[in-house]
Amino acid sequence: MSSFMFKVQPKAMAIVCSDDELRVSLTDGRTLSVPLAWFPRLAHATHTERADYEILGDGEGIHWPQVDEDISVVGLLAGQPSVEVKAAFA
Repeated sequence: MSSFMFKVQPKAMAIVCSDDELRVSLTDGRTLSVPLAWFPRLAHATHTERADYEILGDGEGIHWPQVDEDISVVGLLAGQPSVEVKAAFA
Protein backbone atom coordinates (compact mmCIF):
# COMPACT_ATOMS: atom_id res chain seq x y z
CA MET A 1 0.00 0.00 0.00
CA SER A 2 1.38 3.37 -0.89
CA SER A 3 0.38 6.67 0.52
CA PHE A 4 0.59 10.01 -1.15
CA MET A 5 0.81 13.08 1.05
CA PHE A 6 0.54 16.67 0.04
CA LYS A 7 2.60 19.10 2.04
CA VAL A 8 0.68 22.33 2.00
CA GLN A 9 2.32 25.21 3.78
CA PRO A 10 -0.21 27.84 4.78
CA LYS A 11 0.62 31.39 3.78
CA ALA A 12 -0.30 34.72 5.36
CA MET A 13 -2.88 36.74 3.48
CA ALA A 14 -4.07 39.36 6.00
CA ILE A 15 -2.70 40.80 9.23
CA VAL A 16 -4.35 42.74 12.05
CA CYS A 17 -2.49 44.14 15.06
CA SER A 18 -4.49 45.35 18.03
CA ASP A 19 -3.02 46.74 21.25
CA ASP A 20 -2.62 43.24 22.66
CA GLU A 21 -2.66 40.66 19.87
CA LEU A 22 -1.41 39.83 16.40
CA ARG A 23 -3.92 38.03 14.15
CA VAL A 24 -2.78 36.44 10.92
CA SER A 25 -5.30 35.04 8.44
CA LEU A 26 -3.91 32.11 6.47
CA THR A 27 -4.70 30.91 2.98
CA ASP A 28 -5.97 27.57 4.35
CA GLY A 29 -8.79 29.30 6.24
CA ARG A 30 -7.23 29.38 9.70
CA THR A 31 -6.58 32.51 11.72
CA LEU A 32 -3.68 32.57 14.16
CA SER A 33 -3.83 34.81 17.18
CA VAL A 34 -0.79 35.39 19.39
CA PRO A 35 -0.05 37.87 22.17
CA LEU A 36 1.57 41.04 20.87
CA ALA A 37 3.87 40.79 23.91
CA TRP A 38 5.65 37.99 22.02
CA PHE A 39 7.01 40.69 19.69
CA PRO A 40 8.24 43.67 21.75
CA ARG A 41 9.02 45.81 18.72
CA LEU A 42 5.39 45.56 17.61
CA ALA A 43 4.07 45.89 21.16
CA HIS A 44 5.90 49.23 21.52
CA ALA A 45 5.05 50.44 18.00
CA THR A 46 2.36 52.96 17.18
CA HIS A 47 -0.85 51.95 15.40
CA THR A 48 0.54 53.52 12.23
CA GLU A 49 3.80 51.55 12.46
CA ARG A 50 1.90 48.29 13.05
CA ALA A 51 -0.36 48.96 10.07
CA ASP A 52 2.66 49.39 7.78
CA TYR A 53 3.55 45.78 6.97
CA GLU A 54 4.59 43.79 3.92
CA ILE A 55 3.74 40.17 3.22
CA LEU A 56 6.95 38.46 2.09
CA GLY A 57 7.74 35.42 -0.04
CA ASP A 58 4.21 34.85 -1.31
CA GLY A 59 2.93 34.81 2.28
CA GLU A 60 5.74 32.96 4.05
CA GLY A 61 6.54 35.90 6.29
CA ILE A 62 5.58 39.39 7.40
CA HIS A 63 7.86 42.43 7.65
CA TRP A 64 7.25 45.73 9.44
CA PRO A 65 9.82 48.15 7.94
CA GLN A 66 9.28 51.00 10.42
CA VAL A 67 10.13 48.81 13.42
CA ASP A 68 12.43 46.30 11.66
CA GLU A 69 10.38 43.24 12.69
CA ASP A 70 10.17 40.03 10.67
CA ILE A 71 7.89 37.12 11.56
CA SER A 72 7.58 33.83 9.69
CA VAL A 73 4.32 31.92 9.37
CA VAL A 74 6.21 28.72 10.24
CA GLY A 75 7.39 30.35 13.47
CA LEU A 76 3.86 31.44 14.35
CA LEU A 77 2.52 27.95 13.69
CA ALA A 78 5.24 26.53 15.95
CA GLY A 79 4.34 28.99 18.72
CA GLN A 80 7.70 30.74 18.67
CA PRO A 81 7.92 34.24 20.16
CA SER A 82 10.67 36.61 19.03
CA VAL A 83 14.25 35.98 20.08
CA GLU A 84 14.02 39.14 22.21
CA VAL A 85 11.35 37.51 24.37
CA LYS A 86 13.28 34.22 24.53
CA ALA A 87 16.42 36.09 25.69
CA ALA A 88 14.48 37.80 28.48
CA PHE A 89 13.58 34.41 29.97
CA ALA A 90 17.03 32.82 29.54
